Amino acid sequence: MKRLSVIAACLAMLAASGAALAQTHKLKLGHASSAESSQQVALVKFAELVKERSKGEVEITVYPGSTLGPDAQLINLTRGGSIDIAVSGSTNFNGMVAQTAALELPFIFRDNKHAYDVLDGKVGQGLLDELGKHNLKGLSYFENGWRVMTNNRRPMLTPDDAKGLKIRSTPNPYHIQAFQLLGMNPSPMAIAELYTALEVGTFDAQEHPINVTWSAKFYEVQKHLTISNHVYSPLILAMNKAKFDGLPADFQKIVVDAARDAAKYQRELNAGN
Repeated sequence: MKRLSVIAACLAMLAASGAALAQTHKLKLGHASSAESSQQVALVKFAELVKERSKGEVEITVYPGSTLGPDAQLINLTRGGSIDIAVSGSTNFNGMVAQTAALELPFIFRDNKHAYDVLDGKVGQGLLDELGKHNLKGLSYFENGWRVMTNNRRPMLTPDDAKGLKIRSTPNPYHIQAFQLLGMNPSPMAIAELYTALEVGTFDAQEHPINVTWSAKFYEVQKHLTISNHVYSPLILAMNKAKFDGLPADFQKIVVDAARDAAKYQRELNAGN
């Protein structure tokens, strides 16, 4: 009888151990773009790839449209561990890794291939690695795209047409300086607040990639579009480093590989639109 009790106890321990090993890792991912954006589509693809490759043991729920907060808050919550993964424009990481500001210098990239070669190469990986000092694991570069300008005042056909326009800019100091040199009045604002600000006239103009301008419906409150392509804007997909390090090694590889595959998927998606 005693032997049976010992065997039963051992079996119970093995069952509990197996259940622990098979425990599902549930992760929250937040971003500021709309549910109709290519960013959302690609992030859902990322979640699907991770779930499929981990055989359902890693599940990622994606929250679009600033549901979990605007960009700066998303990054801070991810660093603190309240959110597991965040996606945001590279310029929003300038406060931690100042060099990320250089990725969005005006006219620094010749074309998409040039941008992809830099981001997917040593320079891009080096910047992702720097995030590790700030409790973030840089996973990959998603795509915001080539930034264009819209405004409510007049067509912008020459640089002089930009003078005097109040434009919503990113917090990137190089963006602000560039617009000031054009004679514009730039000021940063969270994208979640921008539609209303354009509608009521707080700003005359805004600048985002066309896909963002479309998905955010800024065309409803802006009259003129200028295809300036003045900046290529990458997005950084980053995970709380402590939580990433806490995943089994095979799951870590799955997350990184899926992040890179989903980034390429989004680029192809954008190129087809």
